[in-house]
Amino acid sequence: MADAMAERGPFEVIHVPPGMPRTKPRACNYAFAFSRGEFTVIYDAEDRPERDQLRKAVAMFRTQPRDVCCLQARLNFYNADENWLTRLFALDYALWFDVLLPGLEQLRVPIPLGGTSNHFRTSVLKSVGAWDPFNVTEDADLGVRMAQLGKRVAMLDSTTFEEAPAQLGTWLKQRARWLKGYMQTWLVHMRDPLTLRRRTGWRGFIAFQLFLGGSVVAALLNPLLWLVFALSCVFQPPLYGIASGNFVAAMSAAGLITGNATMTWLALMAPKRRGWKGFVPYGLTVTLYWALISIAAWRGLWQLATRPFHWDKTVHGTSRMARA
Repeated sequence: MADAMAERGPFEVIHVPPGMPRTKPRACNYAFAFSRGEFTVIYDAEDRPERDQLRKAVAMFRTQPRDVCCLQARLNFYNADENWLTRLFALDYALWFDVLLPGLEQLRVPIPLGGTSNHFRTSVLKSVGAWDPFNVTEDADLGVRMAQLGKRVAMLDSTTFEEAPAQLGTWLKQRARWLKGYMQTWLVHMRDPLTLRRRTGWRGFIAFQLFLGGSVVAALLNPLLWLVFALSCVFQPPLYGIASGNFVAAMSAAGLITGNATMTWLALMAPKRRGWKGFVPYGLTVTLYWALISIAAWRGLWQLATRPFHWDKTVHGTSRMARA
């Protein structure tokens, strides 16, 4: 298909030779050696960027200081309204790309890139050594490495629409790979935490812990906290001599209620920027979605120990809206 498109437009298809690891960043690195332009952009094959996105990116680069080396477009899904899973995934993306990442931009701290619709200054991308071919979230890793060089990522006010996995098995593999990549990225950059802190500053260091390490830890601990709550309700064990056996149950219940209430509130707020009023009620079910993320996190942890560089490829073209 790519070769057929190249015959009809100003495209050049680069065939990546066989080799390991069989990952997207390895393919990007190979093709990057042939790049000639002032700017480099990454799109996934199924992406549908807004038509003026490239023009917007170049225009924004012309007005930004030189330390802005990458523009991250907002991502969401063209099949968001297909089923419950795609709706919750769309709320997840709306919170991440429309709320949290713009907040990180304002704080001038490292931004984990989204892996697609990343617009780079080619010279800076070369200076950081492009992508890590062994990292299965090469985008998040690259955002941290650029921040350590004093470079910044800015959000581009343009949306690229993707195909959300509409089947649970496909979604689970994709999310497990992302969380495994976050674990990889955290471990790599925490080999020398003092250097990371010096290069990114205290704000950047704390943001790295919260948004990369914290998101993984929270997903892994979520089912354990539910287990503690359930066991404490049944057995009511006293804690360090405290007379009341209900203390553990009360404390775990307070943590669960606070955490899930916060996630629910964020999920209810996330679709407002896009005017997705019909999606708001689905935010009330985010606790179930968070449980699925926990399953994906444990799968990712297992794969990190057994198959650290394996890339679970996401099958696309299965959505009814994609076929349409």
